[in-house]
Amino acid sequence: MSIVAELPGYLQVLSDGSVKRFAREIVPASSESINGYKSKDVIIDTSKPITGRLFLPGTLSIGSSDHKLPVIVHFHGGGFCFGSATSVGSHNFLGDLCIASQSIVLSVDYRLAPENRLPIAYEDCCSSLDWLGHQVSSEPWLEQADLSRVFLSGDSAGGNIVHNVAMKAIQNNNCPVKIKGLLPIHPYFGSEQKTEKEKSEGAARDFANIDLCWRLSIPEGSNRDYYGCNFEKAELSAAEWSHFPGVMVFVAGLDFLKERGVMYAEFLQKKGVKVVRLVEAEGEAHVFHVLYPKSDATRLLQQQMSEFMKSS
Repeated sequence: MSIVAELPGYLQVLSDGSVKRFAREIVPASSESINGYKSKDVIIDTSKPITGRLFLPGTLSIGSSDHKLPVIVHFHGGGFCFGSATSVGSHNFLGDLCIASQSIVLSVDYRLAPENRLPIAYEDCCSSLDWLGHQVSSEPWLEQADLSRVFLSGDSAGGNIVHNVAMKAIQNNNCPVKIKGLLPIHPYFGSEQKTEKEKSEGAARDFANIDLCWRLSIPEGSNRDYYGCNFEKAELSAAEWSHFPGVMVFVAGLDFLKERGVMYAEFLQKKGVKVVRLVEAEGEAHVFHVLYPKSDATRLLQQQMSEFMKSS
């Protein structure tokens, strides 16, 4: 059996259509406070399946609803093709973020491409908001959740999901939670038209990996101008754009995707989104916070996210 597509160290697509993903280091959930936070795995939809991991500050007493906390719904990265809420980098980053922001975090494990091509990841992540709305009255870990203060965060492909879930929430107009703000970190977007960075000498390898993930994740027969890839293809009216949540876009100075993140922030500003902030981590690489969750740069990122939440 031959390999027809490969991201070395991450996945292989075989000629029979099967996918081999290489095992990554994971962290088990713990209801006991470890490093100042607790975590618990939950099932969002058994039929898909969609799962998630909840994080709570360790100082909170489960079952006490006296003090309400904001909720961060987080979507992991991995080009829509790999990644997990249980990975060590994501787990450590989100656990520390729940402490820094004094919030409840729900990290969502959506179904992956190429077995489940877009828009399935968007639909799965929208389902997580429905789950929150239904479970807040019965799940003890959500008793202190303030669903009028929900923030969507995500890194890389997860940052792309943040945008598209917010779009769907506005279009459907029946979201069970109030999305107060968006926190896309190093968001993964594209288009048929290459950027200057993507056309530059020495960019071929980075662009090839990015392009492969798009080819594995967008619907068969689509190209990089698919709405999920190219944010300029968004179909919202001026009135709908006026309801778009505030956004803090995080980019990294050494990230091949930095240019796309800057373009995204500029696009939102042109559409009249009331609050758009662009924050650059100079000298840092793509998803540095997952690779180095205890670094000073990661601590600063968590602080910036927390401050944005408090001001929203």
